[in-house]
Amino acid sequence: MASKKIHSALVSVFSKDGLEPIIQKLHELGVTIYSTGGTQAYIQKLGVPVVSVEDLTSYPSILDGRVKTLHPKVFGGILARREEGHQEQLKKYEIPEIDLVIVDLYPFEQTVAETDDEAEIIEKIDIGGVSLIRAAAKNFEDVVVIPSKEEYPILLKLLEEKQGSTSLNDRHELARRAFKVSSNYDIAIFNYFNEGTADVAFKYSIHRSDILRYGENPHQNGVFFGDFDKIFDKLGGKAISYNNLVDIDAAVQLMREFREAAPTFAILKHTNACGVATRPTLLEAWKAALECDNTSAFGGIFVCNRPVDLATAKEIDQLFYEVLIAPDFKEDALELLSAKKNRILLKIKDFFVRSRSFRSLLNGVVEQDTDLKIETAADLQQVTKTAPTMQEISDLLFANICVKHLKSNAITLVKNHQLIGMGCGQPSRVDALRQAIAKANAFGFDPNGAVMASAAFFPFPDCVEIADNAGITAVSQPGGSVKDQDSIDYCDAHDMAMVMTGIRHFRH
Repeated sequence: MASKKIHSALVSVFSKDGLEPIIQKLHELGVTIYSTGGTQAYIQKLGVPVVSVEDLTSYPSILDGRVKTLHPKVFGGILARREEGHQEQLKKYEIPEIDLVIVDLYPFEQTVAETDDEAEIIEKIDIGGVSLIRAAAKNFEDVVVIPSKEEYPILLKLLEEKQGSTSLNDRHELARRAFKVSSNYDIAIFNYFNEGTADVAFKYSIHRSDILRYGENPHQNGVFFGDFDKIFDKLGGKAISYNNLVDIDAAVQLMREFREAAPTFAILKHTNACGVATRPTLLEAWKAALECDNTSAFGGIFVCNRPVDLATAKEIDQLFYEVLIAPDFKEDALELLSAKKNRILLKIKDFFVRSRSFRSLLNGVVEQDTDLKIETAADLQQVTKTAPTMQEISDLLFANICVKHLKSNAITLVKNHQLIGMGCGQPSRVDALRQAIAKANAFGFDPNGAVMASAAFFPFPDCVEIADNAGITAVSQPGGSVKDQDSIDYCDAHDMAMVMTGIRHFRH
């Protein structure tokens, strides 16, 4: 398969980690090495002969190192086809062939993450390195390209097993990787410059990917693109599936809003919260959350905002679940929970939610601001004669968080910081409310004295009437209907409190 022997190499890298055995092996194989700057100094310290790029080009590194390798004697040696016409030109202009290019780019993304100093960020835009990668990858029929430190082990293996020879398949695969590296790099730079502009462009580059057991259903293949380890330490359990990821994402988004609250536990099933409670201790919060719907909790996703202690772990361990997420686990609690090998235990490092979110639709993608709005007491505009009590205000804020994380149409019933009933994904608000009341009754809760939150406005007074008949005393809704006054009038006639938030939290 068009085997080619490496006789010469250009090495220009940022990261030297893992480079030494490669340099030593190239030297052992008699390969001529060209380099410049810090990489050249590194190779010289290893005691390996190296030809300075400056000696090759007869030009020094200029403009504070911005121009080193950008020269015909470098790029000619990389781009020349190994055929008669190009070989004659190489000979005429005294340009040596370069068979191997090893590059590791300046860490642009890392620099952006670590500093706001624009001058420092701009200096980390690699020009020569990207050009070398693209040139070598374009000429993969004759040239081997190593575009990042991630490929160092691949090269070392090729050098050791094939003694400096590579097949066309080897070079083609490395070229594929090279364009992946260069395209990722360009997207990162574009997104940095595009931040805050009016230009709408969907460009994302996610470097890590994991093959999932399957997609949403067993007959569908699935891949996760993202850095799961940046958010979680996986402490135990089976491989994470597509559906696990969707539920985990919903759990993180919900608990993010309770991260600074008193001990809170939430139970989710198919992305919807079926149990949420805040209590003085985590154990009490767990028991109260489970009371909300102990049927749906089976096989659910559990998430909390406090380290799991042994007493709480013993209670959780009695129920089958898919995933348990917590900021930490006490040593004895982790030992107990780890005994059941298939149950996924995740230690969350940060309740991180992206400020922008996207999903595929039709033949394209929609991107939007993530709904990060959290209502406070100041956002609750009293519109009825009866004012909500302090306890009702606190419960209404709790209910607003819960309803925001349910599929619309959505209704939540809350009493003493406990989700006692919920209705979601219904074709009408009336259906959602009836579902919420029915669930509350089914699990032994009395809606009398509870509060209600709706994800959307009430076009008719039917919902407040149904709520009133169930004993609900205070209502939160976004408002905005042309018939808002009908619902307000009903509440005034029946001593109910109503507040409007002005914010709609649809979730489809």
